Amino acid sequence: MISYNRENVTMPRIKKRDTSAWIRRVAASYGKKVGDVGYLFCNDEKILEVNREYLGHDYYTDIITFDYCEDNTISGDIVISLDTVRSNAEKYGKQYDEELHRVIIHGILHLCGINDKGPGERR
Repeated sequence: MISYNRENVTMPRIKKRDTSAWIRRVAASYGKKVGDVGYLFCNDEKILEVNREYLGHDYYTDIITFDYCEDNTISGDIVISLDTVRSNAEKYGKQYDEELHRVIIHGILHLCGINDKGPGERR
């Protein structure tokens, strides 16, 4: 099941059914099926709180992914700061909706085992 929740922000206008189907297709392209994936859309202050409490990082970010995957089933919690999504869209000259969708799938790619920290992994 894929759930979409919010804290301290208005729920973004995404087509949940279409987005969930897209997430399932992407996961399947990596040989994975979707278990429980929970999205929490929040503001910068909330994601900073999560980053400090759970990861020991003292900075803002657009997304934090908590991985609870087992075998070929992806499960996790994905926290997304809509404030940072908006500022990144402006910074990189993208539409807000495009940047939001990029970040939504970014978390799924992490759950599928894709890393973006090492050399060449970001591509």
